Amino acid sequence: MDQLTTGGAADGHDSGHDPGHGHGHGHGHGPGPMPTPAPLLQAQGPAAPGLRRRPRRLAVGDRVALVAPSGPVDPQRLAAGTALLRSWGLHVDPGAHLLDRHPVHGYLAGTDADRAADFQRAWLDPRTSAVVCARGGYGVQRMVDLVDWDALRAAPPKILVGFSDITVLHETVDLRLGVPTLYGPMGTAAAFLDDPATADHLRRTLFEPTTTRVLTSATAEPLVPGRAAGTTAGGCASLLATDRGSRTARRSFAGTVLLLEDVNEQPYRLDRTLTQLLRSGALEGVAGIALGSWEGCGPPELVREVMLDRLAPLGVPVIWELGFGHGPSSLTVPLGVPAVLDADSGTLTLDEPVFGDTAVEGAAA
Repeated sequence: MDQLTTGGAADGHDSGHDPGHGHGHGHGHGPGPMPTPAPLLQAQGPAAPGLRRRPRRLAVGDRVALVAPSGPVDPQRLAAGTALLRSWGLHVDPGAHLLDRHPVHGYLAGTDADRAADFQRAWLDPRTSAVVCARGGYGVQRMVDLVDWDALRAAPPKILVGFSDITVLHETVDLRLGVPTLYGPMGTAAAFLDDPATADHLRRTLFEPTTTRVLTSATAEPLVPGRAAGTTAGGCASLLATDRGSRTARRSFAGTVLLLEDVNEQPYRLDRTLTQLLRSGALEGVAGIALGSWEGCGPPELVREVMLDRLAPLGVPVIWELGFGHGPSSLTVPLGVPAVLDADSGTLTLDEPVFGDTAVEGAAA
């Protein structure tokens, strides 16, 4: 996560201009004292199939909430992203603190308590069908333990969209709630606003999930050949590494098809990130690995060599550059969904659509 900025960066923790101060500082009371963490549904992996709770797909007229759990949001980019979501026939509700900036730490979108409160209110609002993160940056690790996860477990499942710093929310929603999520472009992301293919793939995943079960890209190729089946998990590599040792992190990614990508991390830093994941035991038993984009991470051939050196000894199939993450064009990849990775054909195929025509409540505990 090199080159963190305090501005309204469009794509997670990559660089961007500073939209200035103002728009409130968010001194609300938030969700109250930190609750005791709810027990994990499955300590060493994703929720068991019988516990999986699946949201329904979106339809025209549905309401989505825009929240900023990480860094501050650029108002102009927010307006453009809101307009795009509305063009899909969605009603967009901005979080109460969406345009806040922390009074001291300008790299945060308001106080930890207010960011947690916005996320929690959006999830608990019965009118809301999806929670879309406006941007990443940094901050989820500061607010995630302020959320009342017991209350969220009692609510119907919702769609969560985001990437980069939102990796920590994806992991927590998977382990605490057993709900699949979307590792995809955020409401102010450059790819979402500037690349029609990126926006359309997110739209189809939300509204027509049967059309996006097979994921591939022109750049996808085998780094390590083979096929593997598992439940999708992962996200931004540096966030997964820094979450190791926290009291709510999963013990390992055993049995998963692990997604890894990052931005602005030079090859030696990527080596350190992967080495930390290896030494901590996080990669023991992983079924397969799908690598995404490595925007700003140095020469691709050097990044590829690091991946080969650190991941090939695992003896599992690995796809190089499946086309998700911080790149200028990006796929939306469901997390918490059974899938088959075929490195030889450069595809990741979901066993079933991530969302159905109706919500599946399953068991919440």
